Amino acid sequence: MSIDALQDKIRKTKNPSVVDLNMLPEHIPHGIRQEEGSFPRGWERYCKGLLQGLKGIVPAVRFSLNAAVTYGPEGVYALTELLRSAKEMGYYVLLDCPNAFSAMDAQRYADVLFSEDSPYVFDGLILSAYIGSDALRPLSQKMGDHGKSLFVLARTANRSAQDLQDLLTGSRLVHMAMADIVSRFAQPLMGKKGYSMIGAVSTATSATATKNLRSKYPHMFLLVDGYDAPGANAKNCAAAFDRLGFGAAVCAGTSVTAAWQEENYTPEEYMDAALDAVERMKRNISRYVTVF
Repeated sequence: MSIDALQDKIRKTKNPSVVDLNMLPEHIPHGIRQEEGSFPRGWERYCKGLLQGLKGIVPAVRFSLNAAVTYGPEGVYALTELLRSAKEMGYYVLLDCPNAFSAMDAQRYADVLFSEDSPYVFDGLILSAYIGSDALRPLSQKMGDHGKSLFVLARTANRSAQDLQDLLTGSRLVHMAMADIVSRFAQPLMGKKGYSMIGAVSTATSATATKNLRSKYPHMFLLVDGYDAPGANAKNCAAAFDRLGFGAAVCAGTSVTAAWQEENYTPEEYMDAALDAVERMKRNISRYVTVF
């Protein structure tokens, strides 16, 4: 099962980190973009370098379907190539799903993304179900047949998340109400290692939100997003893990992928910069979490 596979990779690397490879053109060295002639081709080349350099060190990587589609056919082609490469290199591969604005959207995603001939190779799908359970039901019904997992947004890391997600609705906060919906789908789909194949996305910017999610849902895997967001820190992330250092993973983006922009590096040293950033992240998390 997919969640079990992710936890096996975390145990093997002793590193609960995920690197998000969604980035803007300015995050890629200018020389690479110039040589390749377009952002999608430059992004593909840059990411393949990162994937090769981080192999065996980082257990999981993340891509965005929305971001790729923005750049047209070249972007989609680059994404499919990167998904395939990441999978072949042994990474656990996460893919951000476009927002479902209707039950029809969710059904379409279930039919296409979980089909045998889908061009999108991945292990876990990240999605928003803020339209309600209609967004989750079709995907949850098909994921098990294909050995996939779902990670559903509960509390996000962006600055304005609190404007909606931390509001009180009845006796619950909105993000906890969202997690209750996720839990109903998650309970029947338990993996062998004590966690459901349907997890939730929490935030590295709020220890309270993450503690509440872990306390109420002890068998729900938590993807802690926004490690490099303002206000985030490793101590906040630690609240998501169980006593054996499992049940969660922490996602960082440009603090790794654009680490070469720090003054200690040149653009040509982007791989050294990424490796150093990953090591710092692992070291910071290990101050609070030990993966057994």
